[in-house]
Amino acid sequence: MSDVNPAGGLAGELADELVAADAPSGVTVGVTAGIPEGPVTDQLDGSPIVREVLGDAYEPLALFHGKLMAEGEPRGLIGPRDVPIVWERHILNSAAIVPFVREAAAGFSHKTIADIGSGGGFPGLIVAACLPDFSVTLVEPMERRVEWLAECVELMGLTNVTIRRARAEELIGPVGSKHGSRNGGSGNGSRRRRGDRGVGRPRGRAREAVSAADANAVVSSASGMPVNENDSRKGAAGPERFAVVTCRAVAPMTKLAGWTLPLLAPGGKLVALKGRSAQAELDKAAKEISKAHGLDPQVVEAPVAPGLEPTHVVLITKR
Repeated sequence: MSDVNPAGGLAGELADELVAADAPSGVTVGVTAGIPEGPVTDQLDGSPIVREVLGDAYEPLALFHGKLMAEGEPRGLIGPRDVPIVWERHILNSAAIVPFVREAAAGFSHKTIADIGSGGGFPGLIVAACLPDFSVTLVEPMERRVEWLAECVELMGLTNVTIRRARAEELIGPVGSKHGSRNGGSGNGSRRRRGDRGVGRPRGRAREAVSAADANAVVSSASGMPVNENDSRKGAAGPERFAVVTCRAVAPMTKLAGWTLPLLAPGGKLVALKGRSAQAELDKAAKEISKAHGLDPQVVEAPVAPGLEPTHVVLITKR
């Protein structure tokens, strides 16, 4: 298995470092043939399948797809062999969790999602585009990836996304917040409270909005205002709890359980894209899942698109 970091992201780039056992099922890890030279097109460009699956989210995700095709590989966000299969491997594969996210949040008045180790935007940006009525927090510790995410959010015109530069465990904090609980909790706004220490109004690129020295800063795509960690989304007893936590290709479940389940409100659900070894991972992580108050861990097969191989999704409910 590839090395992982506590932020919830792979130690290296997703496409080049995923081995077959760890890659989300339904996607091809790589080919043995040489990488083609010159302009490369996506195998699903022009296919009606893409529009059929994505519906109203197609337009913003087509912009995201174009940016990935042009910049993703040079900026180290996808591997060179991914370029011809961006639609299938990254966008449609990520979109497969959308029905599970929608169902998981059905009992919550505030439909909040934390996407851990967002990296290039998988699955967080895809989920945000498909579910515009949900508030999505992208959690990513690496500055260059935060910059990429902010550029994509602006390009796609997403107004329901907040980017938090942090490691997963930095969000956990003291346990005991009642915010974000089922049928209640606080909203996911991004106002600054009087007396909070801000980091200035961002302008332009995300590196100007989120400084390397302030890992607790938040960039709100809706307002462009960074806020201090102690914002109105959290109560005095602890940090915000989310209705749903998502992730893809982050870490084995023995580590992922402790990084994600504490972020959930009671009754919330972890929805994680996993590879073919998902059930074995759950079996191995039974103790860690129980310790983090996880209930009913299961692996379900998720359709990606007609004619494409399905993927696997891990679902765990927070007690």
